[in-house]
Amino acid sequence: MAGRYSEARRQIAQQLRQTQLKWRDIGGIVVNRRRVIVWSSIGVIVGAGAIVLTTLIYHVSREAMKIQGAVIRHDSDSSRALPIADVLITASDGATSVTARSNASGYFSLPFQGDVWPGQIVMLSFSHPDYKPLQIKLPPGFRKAAKELYIAAMDPMPEQAEADHQGPLIAITNIRVRYTVNTQTEVDIGAAVKTFQVVNKGNVPCNRQFPCSPHENWKASTGSASLDAGVDNVFRNVRASCIAGPCPFTKIDTSGFENGGRYITVSALNWSDTATFLLEAEVLHVAINSNVRESHPALFAQSLNFTLPPTAEGESLEADVDGAPMVFPLGPGPDLYLSWANCTARIDSGEEKVTVYRCELKPGYRF
Repeated sequence: MAGRYSEARRQIAQQLRQTQLKWRDIGGIVVNRRRVIVWSSIGVIVGAGAIVLTTLIYHVSREAMKIQGAVIRHDSDSSRALPIADVLITASDGATSVTARSNASGYFSLPFQGDVWPGQIVMLSFSHPDYKPLQIKLPPGFRKAAKELYIAAMDPMPEQAEADHQGPLIAITNIRVRYTVNTQTEVDIGAAVKTFQVVNKGNVPCNRQFPCSPHENWKASTGSASLDAGVDNVFRNVRASCIAGPCPFTKIDTSGFENGGRYITVSALNWSDTATFLLEAEVLHVAINSNVRESHPALFAQSLNFTLPPTAEGESLEADVDGAPMVFPLGPGPDLYLSWANCTARIDSGEEKVTVYRCELKPGYRF
């Protein structure tokens, strides 16, 4: 009996060991599968990140960058370093190139779009028929360099016409800038007064029969008055008020006169008994006065410079040419003609919008 019991125990123990081995094999498979899944996920994430990074690098490299600066005349005297207009500017990296021209103030802006890698060179070239060609090499680190402001100082071509001129130079002296500024003036010529009444009976329910009081409790009435200042006249400092009757139960509408002008209107709402209103205003006569102004330009070597306000009219230069006084109307437009100088005009980019004039003496003349 004892032998049979021992044999049974031995068989049960053997089955338990076999079961444990099976579970170990299954666990190993599960662990291995988990490892495969984890490493596969990491690979997918790394691959997607590389694609996104490559796309970002491509788009950044293709993003248009603005190269900007100004072109001036090279001169040791900074007061003679005048801006140069209509200069042809080219930016090139050997594969991509863009061009632009400087405006009247010498400013230029080039939207450069291309794949510029670290260490690659971008060259700026400047050309103008009256100046020697110029090249500027952008420093390494193009994207950082593109944010800088570039000043191109160009050397003028030798003035052969001046060298070939024979005889004494004609003197331009006593130069004055003359222009007219129109200003508006207002002269007080009197006052206007007008009264009006708004007839109504108080304590009458509104019953939604408009007009009503502001809270729609009582029946109300409206009235108005108007004034005309006349031709070339305007009203200023307009006032309206209730002067008689139950004024606390009235309301004045100021929208018809708050800005003044030739015509004004006042209206009032009254939801009690009859009230009286007063309208007052000052009458001003409007006139346009023309004032003649004179100024003197700034002279630098062979050029003169001056500015005029945006309200200037009838601009002209007055000068003595070889001792004889003359008047030279400037007229509208960017290209101005003088017999003794080449002139240009440009509108300044500031808020005041002044006009900047510059004139260069022609060969055979001197200040």
